[in-house]
This record gives sequence, structure tokens and C-alpha cells, in this order.
Amino acid sequence: MSFSKLFEFLRELNRNNNKEWMDQHRDEYHEVRDFFINWLNELDIKLGKIDPEYTPTTGKQAINRINNNLMFHPDKPVYKDHFGAGLDKQKGKGDFYIHIGINECFMAGGFYRPKKKTLDSIRAAIDYNGNELKNILNRKSFKDIFEDLLEDDKLKSSPKGYPKDHKHIDLLRNKSFAVMHPFSQKEIQQDDFQQKVIDVYREMLPFRRYLNNAVTV
Repeated sequence: MSFSKLFEFLRELNRNNNKEWMDQHRDEYHEVRDFFINWLNELDIKLGKIDPEYTPTTGKQAINRINNNLMFHPDKPVYKDHFGAGLDKQKGKGDFYIHIGINECFMAGGFYRPKKKTLDSIRAAIDYNGNELKNILNRKSFKDIFEDLLEDDKLKSSPKGYPKDHKHIDLLRNKSFAVMHPFSQKEIQQDDFQQKVIDVYREMLPFRRYLNNAVTV
């Protein structure tokens, strides 16, 4: 089993996105799903060795359902066009997410549109020491991998309680604090893909630690 087989399955599923087809190919689905879970288990062990603050998360705990939630999104197809997984899972921590799909593949981490309490905590940390976050974001190795924060809606003015001329107003106006690194399907099918994921995780660590400290301190 390999990622090439996983992509083949997703392409066929996308062409036959219905329960009847899935029922006929249930064994194949479990085969590629088990492959991805085992790959995640290996990655989980390796990440735990390089990050003392890492929360162990098995592949079964990490992997998301392939079914779309049609109750809330009735216009979506029955099944997703990707496998997704969240590792380093712990309540209150920023996300670390892997997305392997036929239309896009990427790693992402941080807080995407967090709840008000979490967002307020991040803004308070920036108000207190935004220079630390800016130093992380401006580091060349960080920019080479992530470029900048994930683009999302921003406030048109300053958040309540902060002056418009705040020295970190460009950060304070953000509603999300997340980064993303894309991968091609070719990269994912290469033998060193897992090591590339680990390298991206390492570079993301200071960013996620800053945010995690902001929402827990």
C-alpha cells in the first residue's frame, strides 16, 4: 500500500461519490484508511521524540471521518475528496493538521477563527509581547516554508480596547492565527515525505508554542 494507491482511491471515489459505490469498495477504503492510520502512528512516535510538549495522538484518534456532515451542509457530496488528520491533540492547544486530497495537500497549524475567549487571549499576548511573534513570523526559514499567516478576514479597524496606532495593529486585526505549507502529490509519494512533514513541524513549533502559551497563561 502507498500514497499513490490512496490517491487512486480518492479519484475513483470522487467520480462515484455515492453510498452504493462505497459499499461495493468498502474493503479498498479500509485498506487505504489503515495505511494512512499506520503512517500517522509512525509520525506520532517521531514527533513525540522531537517535541517534549507533544501530546501523543494515535492514527485512529487523529484521522477525520471521510463522510461529509450533510445535516449542516446538505449541498456537499456524500464523501470528502481527501483524508484529514489532526495530531498533537489537546484541549486548548492550537491545531496541527495534515490534509491529503486530490485537489490540495497541505499541513497547517495554529488557531483558525478561534472563539472570542481564545482570540482575546492571543491579542493580549501580542499587546504584551508582539515582538516575539513578529520575530518568529519574520525569520527567513519560517517565511521560506509558510510565507506569512494564512489569509483570512481581518477587522477593518482596531479591536475593542486597542488604539488604532498600536505598534502591532497589523497583527491585532487578525481573526485567525494559522499557517499552512502546501505539498504536491508528487512530494507525498516520495520516500522522504514523512521527513518533510517533520521538518515543517519543527519550523512551526515556535509559532504554535507562542499561541499555546498565550491561551493557557
